Amino acid sequence: MLISENSKKIIDSCRFCWMCRHICPIGNATGQERNNARARALSLQYVERGAAELSECIDNVYECALCGACTKECATGWDPIVFTKEVRREAALDGITPDYISALIEKYGETGNIYGKTDYCDCIKNEMADLDANADTLLYIGSDARYMAPCFAKNAIIALKKAGVKFTVLADEIDSGIELDTLIGAMEETKEAMTACADVLNKYKTVIVLNPSDMKVFVREYKEWDIELKCELKTYTSVLADAYRNGKIQIAKLDGKVTYQDNPFLVREVGETEEGRVICNAAGEYVEMILSKKDTMLAGSFIMAQWMDDVMKLVAKERMANIIQSGAKTVVCASPEDYAFLKDAAPEGISVIDISELVI
Repeated sequence: MLISENSKKIIDSCRFCWMCRHICPIGNATGQERNNARARALSLQYVERGAAELSECIDNVYECALCGACTKECATGWDPIVFTKEVRREAALDGITPDYISALIEKYGETGNIYGKTDYCDCIKNEMADLDANADTLLYIGSDARYMAPCFAKNAIIALKKAGVKFTVLADEIDSGIELDTLIGAMEETKEAMTACADVLNKYKTVIVLNPSDMKVFVREYKEWDIELKCELKTYTSVLADAYRNGKIQIAKLDGKVTYQDNPFLVREVGETEEGRVICNAAGEYVEMILSKKDTMLAGSFIMAQWMDDVMKLVAKERMANIIQSGAKTVVCASPEDYAFLKDAAPEGISVIDISELVI
């Protein structure tokens, strides 16, 4: 395979410690050994040694959410995400990308996103109507919230208005690059998407990023490509927390115990763990669930659901078990993906809300 020596070294160094086995959300959901990082590395060792063709195990390479749980737990400090993304790039260059991935790439080329959608829903448009188009602060919604969880985006706009933030939202917002980066890794098409997005963001003084997965791309992947962001980036949760500390907003009081779903990209890639908790602690009796903060578990992925929808539902069910175990009656989410998947997985008696709903 035409992958970097670093990736080859990571693949070859993975042995039998199994430290990634218990933390992989996909492996835990499916119960299949092939789904953890160790098994993926071992299968790719066969490809590297000429004992198997990449086409024979390429589906397995796409059974990874790139959530970073394995990287965080690796006892020897390796990063399986590195080789996973490079192998996806290699598959694209060799023309052996699975058909279900190629179909998404084609859809992206047609509409600018893998979901095949081109317009905001009316609930978002209605809240955008009175925003100041000349504001120097932009709320970057992202494709996931824009197309797959529009109520999450709508609520965020309402909450920022309540906080007195002067901002705007783009009617023609473009993808951050997260979609192509996930599907094919560091291809020229990915760089072009990221550069185009950066050119837009750099027109603003401040950019508030709603979706943690987009924030992860802005702070990590753009640096890898040497794409400069001149604007000040702020997570949506940090803006809400600051507004609460400064008395700009009040937080609704909830009955029963409250817990918080840490988004993997927000805590592991961006390094933010406390801002969401500021809001949750103000809402009621806060309890921590197991596997929280940097040990958090993925609750779902809109991108992966395009080819592994049933598995994403199982992933959400596994995470919901942690919530139930905590004794919390309400789980607060700061990601549109976490919110949507956990809401679908919630049994009677468990309330799933997005963090904006707490702002009054």
